Amino acid sequence: MKRTILHCDLNSFFASVEIFLNPELKGKPVAVCGSVEDRHGIVLAKSDEAKAYGVATAEAVWQAKQKCPDLIIVPPHFDRYMEFSKKAKAVYSRYTDLIEPFGMDECWLDVTGSRRLFGDGMTIAEDIRQRMKAEVGLSVSIGVSFNKIFAKLGSDMKKPDAITAIPYESFRNQLKDVPASDMLGVGRKTGAVLKRYCINTIGELAATNPDFLRRRLGKGGEQIWRWANGYDSSPVSALNYEAPIKSIGHGTTCSADLVSNEEVKAVFIRLSQDIGKKLRRHNLSASGIQITIRDKNLIIKQFQTRLGYFTQNFTDIYENAYRLFLKSYDWHDSIRSLTVRAINLSEGARPEQLDLMADFERRDKVAAAEIAMEKIRGRFGHNAVDMAVLMTNTKTAPELMPSLLPGSVR
Repeated sequence: MKRTILHCDLNSFFASVEIFLNPELKGKPVAVCGSVEDRHGIVLAKSDEAKAYGVATAEAVWQAKQKCPDLIIVPPHFDRYMEFSKKAKAVYSRYTDLIEPFGMDECWLDVTGSRRLFGDGMTIAEDIRQRMKAEVGLSVSIGVSFNKIFAKLGSDMKKPDAITAIPYESFRNQLKDVPASDMLGVGRKTGAVLKRYCINTIGELAATNPDFLRRRLGKGGEQIWRWANGYDSSPVSALNYEAPIKSIGHGTTCSADLVSNEEVKAVFIRLSQDIGKKLRRHNLSASGIQITIRDKNLIIKQFQTRLGYFTQNFTDIYENAYRLFLKSYDWHDSIRSLTVRAINLSEGARPEQLDLMADFERRDKVAAAEIAMEKIRGRFGHNAVDMAVLMTNTKTAPELMPSLLPGSVR
């Protein structure tokens, strides 16, 4: 029996919520944007009227203003978006408990077992579309298909407030001329490789020899070939399912470009403090570190290393991240943003091969000190205790700075 999978995408979600909460914005070009002062000044979402001017998600505010001088800039209110996201999931839950979020505004639904109660996929999709407008106040685009990949593709094909079906019987003919880059899994780099070999459409991708794609793109090449041929059988997870944590990271765009090793080190410390706390919270330890560097020209470089041991200590994380940075980055340009990620995770308590040269006594003392710091912050506030190197201006973005509210813990 073929499955019936829906992919529901709330249209221009952030902007739609803002317009719903402030009806005076209706019919006007609106863009939800990050703070220019904090160097997060990009378009997060835009209304259809703004889209008509060519305003695009992820472009800088000044670029959007050039396209649309009358553009109304609205700051994001993520707590409100979470409320509307929960309301949307409440609508979906009337039809199935197999609801897998894909971001705050998108969800897959497996309604295979619901067809006897509510009708076929198109009937359920239309019911959801109408209920979303009437009860939540937002419009939704829905893709209906027999797997998750094509359901997602369908929801992207017609917007806003539309339903698109991609049935098993006709998907090859329906998708043969659709750009391969429209399919989930074909990003900018993969799309460029495909285009180099004149593979431009989903039909051409499906007809390509999978061995050729594997040689050019690795396992991912074979995967997108399978998806183009309709072979995606991945299940839709239940709403409350929590996927295993594969990495824990934290990144930030700095308040000003970083121009020295010491400035980089200070940001690494801030980021690593949060990572160490999360590792302990989830009873996980890391044996690898990954850093991502974005320079002033928005060029991204990524490096990683193995530690040779497992740790939850943020001191180990920032020291190894900084050591990796010194080894890998040539300071050709100043740095706009940094990300640190703890990788190769394992359960916190596990047997470990001892290293005769390692200073285990120091690591234990560091762990005890860090746990004590976290307890102090939990009781007296994040700014109750900190490392001396962070007491000066670190060019750290505001969301990473200590809270001034007693008892707050990030």
